[in-house]
Amino acid sequence: MDLVLDAADRHILTPYVYPAGWPEGEPCRQLLSLFVITNLGALTLYLLFGTLSYYFIFDHELKKHPQFLENQVRREIAYALRSLPWISVPTVALFFAEVRGYSKLYDNIEDSPYGWSGVFLSMLSFLFFTDMGIYWIHRGLHHKLLYKRFHKPHHLWKIATPFASHAFHPVDGFMQSLPYHIYPFLFPLHKVTYLGLYIFVNVWTISIHDGDYRVPRLLRHVINGSAHHTDHHLYFDYNYGQYFTLWDKIGGSYKSPTAFEGKGPHDYLRKLREK
Repeated sequence: MDLVLDAADRHILTPYVYPAGWPEGEPCRQLLSLFVITNLGALTLYLLFGTLSYYFIFDHELKKHPQFLENQVRREIAYALRSLPWISVPTVALFFAEVRGYSKLYDNIEDSPYGWSGVFLSMLSFLFFTDMGIYWIHRGLHHKLLYKRFHKPHHLWKIATPFASHAFHPVDGFMQSLPYHIYPFLFPLHKVTYLGLYIFVNVWTISIHDGDYRVPRLLRHVINGSAHHTDHHLYFDYNYGQYFTLWDKIGGSYKSPTAFEGKGPHDYLRKLREK
């Protein structure tokens, strides 16, 4: 995140926002800047990619499903906009630790002992590490002591739209993002790669709520896509994974998506029309 902070300081904050006597490296200034940047970034990613997905990918026929709520899209957006600033508070604390040099993020490819191969391997390990972490955190949030208080608000959306992707209780949203932030404190990761993965994570989260169930046939039971996550919203105790189905299969919570078996929400609507 220091790359983003440095760019913001150089082009906007130092010349136009902060007084000349307030040093760029001063901790309070960095915290304030990170809070603003994190919130603006999260809002931009959510609203931009959520809107694109909603208008160009999401099947609006799903809005006719009986479990689609009245004014649901507006309610999803409102809930997300209320939650994102609170989610950003602990997130900024972790970004601050990165900026102050406590993580294993590095600037140059030459700083990695494995060069470019290390960059590609770190991308794969990031996906597998975060997928594992999210699986167990997500599954834990379904425990009866936590579900009603923290995770149930996200399950209000049985037939989700892309805007449901970030409509979490703040504790829920931060807990499920925690593996992304822990990774660079445990393993080396190129800074630009980290920013790219951060964007990818947000786009993927939107994509598994978009109601588009198309996945290459060979990968249907490997990739945790929208069809899998739709069944999670509908049936609760299945398909907790984020990217892959591996941990659901290990944990005994894998469910073949009903959409692949002709029993999904679209099939339900088709049967309603035929009656």
